Amino acid sequence: MGLFYLGLAIPLVLLVVGGIVTWRLTRPPVAVRLGYLPTDKLLIVNADDGAMCDSANSAIWQGMQEGQITSSTLMVPCPAFPAAAEYAKEHPELDFGVHLTHTSEWKAYRWGPVLPKEKVPGLVDPAGCLWSHVEGEKGVYAHSSPAEATREARAQIRTALATGMDITHLDSHMGTMQYHPAYFLRYIWLAHEFDLPIRMPSRELLAKHHAGFLRTLARALDIVCPDDLLLGEGRKDGQTPKEYWLEQLHQLKPGITELYIHPALETDEMRGITGSWRWRYGEFRAFLDDPDIQAAIRDEGIILIGYRPLRDLQRGVSSPAK
Repeated sequence: MGLFYLGLAIPLVLLVVGGIVTWRLTRPPVAVRLGYLPTDKLLIVNADDGAMCDSANSAIWQGMQEGQITSSTLMVPCPAFPAAAEYAKEHPELDFGVHLTHTSEWKAYRWGPVLPKEKVPGLVDPAGCLWSHVEGEKGVYAHSSPAEATREARAQIRTALATGMDITHLDSHMGTMQYHPAYFLRYIWLAHEFDLPIRMPSRELLAKHHAGFLRTLARALDIVCPDDLLLGEGRKDGQTPKEYWLEQLHQLKPGITELYIHPALETDEMRGITGSWRWRYGEFRAFLDDPDIQAAIRDEGIILIGYRPLRDLQRGVSSPAK
C-alpha cells in the first residue's frame, strides 16, 4: 500500500502547486459561495434507494412533493428504475441523482449489473446478480476491481442520462465506492468526469481514517460537496426513526449537512423485500408530515436545500442565490 499512496501523493502535489488549484483550495465554504452566512444551518434530506421498488418510489415522490425530502438518488440497475427515471424527467424541478449500485443485498429481491455480465464478471455472483456485500468473501472487493466497478458506475450514469433525466449528484449504494481508497479515487474522478457534486464523509471522519486528502483532491478538482454527512449511526435500542432524527436535527452544525434516509411505503412488496420495512416506513412518515420534525427544522433555523444549487455552483450555471 505504500507505493499506492505514493502514487496518489505525486499527482496531488502536482495539482496543489498550480495557482488555480491553490485558489480553489482557499475559497470560502460552499454555503457562503451560495450566498448564505457561515452560521447558517443548511440541510439536504436525501432519499436513498430510489428506483429499488415501487414502494420506495411512491414514498420518495410523495415525500419530495409534500414533505421535507429535498433530493433522491436512483438505483439504475433495479426493476423500478424506468418508472423513477420517467418521473424525474416529468418533474425537472426535483433533484434526482444516481445511487451508484454495485451490490444486491436482499435474499429474495435481486438485480444484476447494467453492463453485460461478461463485461464485468467480477461484479457478478454465482446467481448472476451483483454481490450481496461490499467486503468479505461475498463482497465486491474480494472479486472485482476499482477499474471494473468504475466501468459499471459510468454505464449507470450514462444510462440515466440517456433517459433524459437531469442528474443533480452522485453517491454510492452501501458505500462501495467509498470504503477503499482506490475505489474512492475513481468515485471522485467520476464526479469530475460528469461535473457533478458528490456525497462525502465529514472532514472529521476522513481524518480519523487518514483519508483527509480525499476532500483536498475533490476541492482541487472543483467538485462541490456538503460539509457534513449524517450516516444514521448511533441509534439507541428501541429508538424510533422520528426520535433518532429529531436528536440529529437538534445537533446540526452550521454549514451544509446531508442526511440520508430510506423511505418506503408499508406494503406487502416492502415486507417481502426486507425486514427493515418498519424503519423505512417510519422515516417516510417522519419526513413527510410529522409536526415535531417540522417544528425542529423551524426552531433550529434549518434551511432545507437540494443538491441542485451545489451542482449549479460547481458548473457556474447561475449566480449564487438563496
